[in-house]
Amino acid sequence: MRQSLPRVPKDRIAVIIGAKGATSKAIRESAGCLKFIIDSDSGDIDVEWGEPGTYDPVKAMKLPDVVKAIGRGMAPDAAIRLLDDDHFFELVDLREFVGKRSNQQRRIRARIIGRQGKIRKLIEQLTDTQISIYNSTVVLVGEESGLFAARQAIEMLAGGSEHGTVIGFLERDRKRSRLESRSLDALQERAPKVSTSTGFEGLVPGLAEISQERRNRRMKASQVDPENDEAVKEMMELADDENIMWEEE
Repeated sequence: MRQSLPRVPKDRIAVIIGAKGATSKAIRESAGCLKFIIDSDSGDIDVEWGEPGTYDPVKAMKLPDVVKAIGRGMAPDAAIRLLDDDHFFELVDLREFVGKRSNQQRRIRARIIGRQGKIRKLIEQLTDTQISIYNSTVVLVGEESGLFAARQAIEMLAGGSEHGTVIGFLERDRKRSRLESRSLDALQERAPKVSTSTGFEGLVPGLAEISQERRNRRMKASQVDPENDEAVKEMMELADDENIMWEEE
């Protein structure tokens, strides 16, 4: 099966090919496809898959995101991690916030990056994601929980929120996630609750077991066929803790 993938910008073609084709080879091997074909002039990419059952359909579905991430400035090793089951891709288009005005896009990019890249690094650290800013787009790669928070942070900055407000939001979200994770771990590790007897039987050691044994004998006796002499004889035999008392009325 042949599949067309998103076109890569010309200034990113060399990156997705890699030195002596190392990056394209790594993508092909990680995805499990037969061929990963890149047109070095146009940036068009086609991929060939084997017969159904010879490759992972989830990786085939996620491979376009790998190409899109690399084309939008993400480092190849980070983009290839999208093929893992627990990693996902998000793209924020800054034009949705400031339109096509290049000067406004530059301003928003600068706010997201921060002085010496500190804001972007803080967002990455607090959300365990990786962020790439390319022209009018912001690409995010990471696990689902952190990715959602990182996208919110980028959109808050693009919408005009102050750096302190955004970092405070991320710190609270990270703290909440940790508390939820600890609570879940505690619930999973908690030993199954052992049922205990209540009432008078629970006050006397061994009484609950004796009562249950007697109930079982009564249940068994109620199911005896009266015409079965052996079963009736067995039922009439007294246990060690049973006796018959006779008295006159």
